[in-house]
Amino acid sequence: MNVHQMALRWACLVCLYPLALGGSTHLPNGRKRSKDVFLGEKTRHKHGGRIDFKMKKSDSTKSLLIKSEQLLRIEDHDFAMRPGFGGSAIPVGIDVQVESIDSISEVNMDFTMTLYLRHYWQDDRLAFPSSNNKSRTFDARLVKKIWVPDVFFVHSKRSFIHDTTMENIMLRVYPDGNILYSVRVTVTALCSMDFSSFPLDTQNCSLELESCWYNRLYINFILRRHIFFFMLQTYFPTMLMVMLSWVSFWIDRRAVPARVSLGITTVLTMSTIITGVSASMPQVSYVKAVDIYLWSSFLFVFLSVIEYAAVNYFTTVEEMKKLKKSTATGLVPTTYNTNQAMAFDGCFHDEIDLSPFPELPTTPTTDRAAPPRNSSSAAEPAPTEGTRLWRRRSVRHNLKFIMSNSYMIDSYSRIIFPLAYLLFNIIYWCMYS
Repeated sequence: MNVHQMALRWACLVCLYPLALGGSTHLPNGRKRSKDVFLGEKTRHKHGGRIDFKMKKSDSTKSLLIKSEQLLRIEDHDFAMRPGFGGSAIPVGIDVQVESIDSISEVNMDFTMTLYLRHYWQDDRLAFPSSNNKSRTFDARLVKKIWVPDVFFVHSKRSFIHDTTMENIMLRVYPDGNILYSVRVTVTALCSMDFSSFPLDTQNCSLELESCWYNRLYINFILRRHIFFFMLQTYFPTMLMVMLSWVSFWIDRRAVPARVSLGITTVLTMSTIITGVSASMPQVSYVKAVDIYLWSSFLFVFLSVIEYAAVNYFTTVEEMKKLKKSTATGLVPTTYNTNQAMAFDGCFHDEIDLSPFPELPTTPTTDRAAPPRNSSSAAEPAPTEGTRLWRRRSVRHNLKFIMSNSYMIDSYSRIIFPLAYLLFNIIYWCMYS
């Protein structure tokens, strides 16, 4: 028994001897070296120290990507087909978060905005098991391998996906197969605008999204224009030009260069304002509200120039009549000058002898020359001192009276023009504001 026990012990020692050496290997030359010592020396030679093998094993992006694709079973399905192909339609939810409205162009009739476009749908092929029920987020590389809704912008002129510093695309997959697909995009879309009330208008621009097999989605934007900018750029300068044209009504009608130059300046300025506004607007076939205001104001300025032309013409006719009448009576001196100065009251004064005539003596000849009176007129009592006689005058007579007294045209224009322009502004702003 003792011999057998001793032999068994020696056999156990022989079998356990290689394990006690720590997995040493026998080299051909009889030397033994441990594996961990060999690797440690190699690592120390390359990196100058030891390395954590667990960290090296987990820091593998390629292996994680392969695991994600294996987890989602990308290679097991044909993602060229939509989920549930051949069955009912897949409901796709869409929401839009507008980041900014970059520009609105009246000339091109379009608007540009940057937005986040998000899609929601469910694809059971991408469902994966998860112990903590957390989602997984991916970038644009995985988007190219799966099915996504074919949504596009209707009436889009230009659009692009932002790609700085990488494509602004996010894909989030939940364990039950629900998917969130978000993309940041800038789009320039057509907007059919109505400028009948420009610049006191409100525009309704819509961003339309559509898929190749289903209904269209409308996102309406109500755009109201701020009037203050156009008040400073268009309306206030126009009002000032119209009021500046009225200054000529207070200038001496003999100052031809002053009144003509003032009228021409205001007309040219109004033409410049109209041209500038028309250049910044699209060429439409209907009349805009700003056109009505500008052309009406231009008409007031033009009429002020015509008013002075009428005043100058009637003044010349009046002077010629007085000159002929004075020449016939012989009361004009030999040094008569037609370009005489004017009084401050606006009336023209000829150098005519205005001394009172001597009282004519009553003679039988003058009595016989007096026209006979009617019996009805004889029966009426004679007017007493201080009584004014009124007689209704016709319109033609009044016009002749004004034409013979041309200075009165300026006096009436000082009141009529401002009142008419004020009435026009009241009607205009009540109609369009």
